[in-house]
Amino acid sequence: MATVLSPGETSEFIGVRFQKLGKLYHFKVGSHDDLVAGDHVIVETKRGKQLGQIIAFIEPKEVHRHKGLKAVQRKATPRDMVMKQVWESKELDALIACREEASRAGIKDAKFVKAEYSFDGSWLTIAYTTENKKLDVRQVQSALGRIYRTRVEMQLVGPRDVAKVMGGYGACGIPRCCSTFLTDFSPISIRMAKEQGISLSPQEITGMCGRLRCCLVYEYEQYVEAKKQLPKVGKTIGTPHGQGRVIDVRPLRDSVLVAVEDEVHEVYRHELEPLEELEALKKKAEAGCSKHENGGCDCGAKKSQDQADPPEGE
Repeated sequence: MATVLSPGETSEFIGVRFQKLGKLYHFKVGSHDDLVAGDHVIVETKRGKQLGQIIAFIEPKEVHRHKGLKAVQRKATPRDMVMKQVWESKELDALIACREEASRAGIKDAKFVKAEYSFDGSWLTIAYTTENKKLDVRQVQSALGRIYRTRVEMQLVGPRDVAKVMGGYGACGIPRCCSTFLTDFSPISIRMAKEQGISLSPQEITGMCGRLRCCLVYEYEQYVEAKKQLPKVGKTIGTPHGQGRVIDVRPLRDSVLVAVEDEVHEVYRHELEPLEELEALKKKAEAGCSKHENGGCDCGAKKSQDQADPPEGE
């Protein structure tokens, strides 16, 4: 994610969003030096002219492709805002028509989930999902072009994008993250669930989209960092209750569960004694100096050995 400037700071680059939870796209300010965050602007995109909102000014070093960026064409007018609402009101009818045309074409292994007009109605985008990567939807695309006399694009989206469009509630009982505040989908792996000690049952780690839950990434870094400071399961350590074996790690509590004889105790990190490390240091000290066998030792190991073994006759 690009670094945005603080309120009041400006730059020659801006981040524009076309949907409430859409990605942030970079554009140049151009000759419009009176722009501020929150303004609506008209910009040229690969899908024609679009109306978007300036979310923030972007630091130049965070913009990777300066040459390919287009400049803002103009500020949006009240008429532009009204026209956008008019075309948005027609999107549901376009989606219904798309599904009807797909049915006539005999397309059964695709789900058409969203229709979106550009702000002036010159471009219609249909989002659909399918497991059949060879599915041909050009017949539906041509039919919609004839009906609405506008340029039509068929956009294949993934299961997470479908869940974002459909909305609804997650397994936690609150509205889905993807449809409330997430603007990008982070890479998620099964390792994240393992690090957090979460059951690997599909019901526990799979979201409504059929993919790994987005929330698995939220606390992953905190777990990894916390576990670096704690002993692993099975390790023998010293505790205020005596010597015991670690049977569970609780990273966010900064503690471990230790079995001492027939009892289990929760021991916090500052109370732990690393017995194995202490034993290793003790053996190393008793071994003496291995680097200066011919004398001239200044590392302290030989001195400690000499103190332990006094000269004969004393």
